Amino acid sequence: MTDPISDMLARIRNASRALAPAVEMPHSKMKESIARILKREGYIAEWTVDGNPVKRLKLKLKFQGRKGVIEGLRRVSKPGLRHYVPATQVPRVLGGMGTAIVSTSKGVMTGTDARKQNMGGEVICYVW
Repeated sequence: MTDPISDMLARIRNASRALAPAVEMPHSKMKESIARILKREGYIAEWTVDGNPVKRLKLKLKFQGRKGVIEGLRRVSKPGLRHYVPATQVPRVLGGMGTAIVSTSKGVMTGTDARKQNMGGEVICYVW
């Protein structure tokens, strides 16, 4: 697999559109920190790490009626073209209604947190 983060986002998008209550994927530290941000921002109900020899990341999705809370996901920085921004140019998603997830030297955080801490970094994805 060349882009595990893109695979994670595709799995979440597909499960949300299919009204699946949960989605499971291979575990990594980056995926776990993205799941932590999605939980904190209210996009998913909860996340867990299962499995002893091979870890799996399981996300429980949130729904509003017959529609998922996550309306869209977009991968910004890809393995073939990384997208780095300085602290002054950290993007706002849908005028602040969405979330930009940024990987900084202090860890993975939302675009809002990165602007508050005056930190730039690699823009991983947008969630709205």
